[in-house]
Amino acid sequence: MKTRAARAQQGSVSLTTVARDTGVSISTVSRIVNGESGRASPETVARVEEAIARLGYRPNPVGRALRHRASRVVAMLSPNLDNPAMAAIAVSTEAALRAAGYVMILCDTHDRAELQDDYLRAMREQFVAGYVMVSAVRSRGLEETLQRGDPMVFVARHNPLGGGAYVGIDNRAAGADAADFLLARGIERPAVLTAAQNTSSTAERAAGFIDRLVARGVPADAIRRASGPGLSHIEIGYAAARALVQQGGWPEGALCVSDMIAYGAYRLAVENGVPIPQRCTLVGVDGNAINRWIAPWLTSIRIPYESFGGHVVAQLRSLWAGEPTAEVRVPHELPAAAFPAKETA
Repeated sequence: MKTRAARAQQGSVSLTTVARDTGVSISTVSRIVNGESGRASPETVARVEEAIARLGYRPNPVGRALRHRASRVVAMLSPNLDNPAMAAIAVSTEAALRAAGYVMILCDTHDRAELQDDYLRAMREQFVAGYVMVSAVRSRGLEETLQRGDPMVFVARHNPLGGGAYVGIDNRAAGADAADFLLARGIERPAVLTAAQNTSSTAERAAGFIDRLVARGVPADAIRRASGPGLSHIEIGYAAARALVQQGGWPEGALCVSDMIAYGAYRLAVENGVPIPQRCTLVGVDGNAINRWIAPWLTSIRIPYESFGGHVVAQLRSLWAGEPTAEVRVPHELPAAAFPAKETA
């Protein structure tokens, strides 16, 4: 097992270190590292390769990609990286790209069209190989990028301009499953908390929830709905829950179209001494890994974000090869006890 000092020393080994050790030029070492050894003698190649192994030199993939004008670099544009769901998508995609030999640059758009366009322009100047657009918003820069035919995969939220390669879940089905869960618990009039600035993904979850309730006999006008303004889902959840309570008190259960919205609703409940889930069952969507640490009170439909990266890379490869792409809908997961067996007479 390597000591910390040894690991630090290995991390500091560069082309210059190898060149100094072997007495050859840095350019010669670089060519040999990159498999271009034809101009060096067999003895020089052997000496450099021995030094590389002995010193523990490892090529820097980021530096290599940038030197090649980012031909192996992919840009991910994602909003609000303080959201655990966005971070989980980034982690999964970065790992899959790295395994495929690519480097990922991560940009936080904060859900703002002008920032998204700034990053699209900046990444184009870096000659990136493609774009991963997580929860993209409509913008002029996005339209121009699509018109150029640049490789682009949309994740979690469909292309706001329509079409394109997509990786995500069936949001309507997730909403419907939340309705079935609450009805199975005997909650006959569940509510739904959404964002005033609704996106396609959260709007689809709310629509699937409401449609399933209506299909199962709940009058549409009996389904209470409340939303909150802004971009922060925690603040949205707090405001939406407050609006719902002002309409007619706490419901027995509610769908929160994201876990973060559920966190905000829970904060209001705590402030008002309302026990969750005893008084009100909250169902979120995301299944954030931190829920078991900070939100054991929350039932959440889990999205397996850790599997998104492989699908994103597959979609990019299809685009690079000029092959047709199709939507990839990753199955969401319900908590183990989401649908308890019904009692029989």
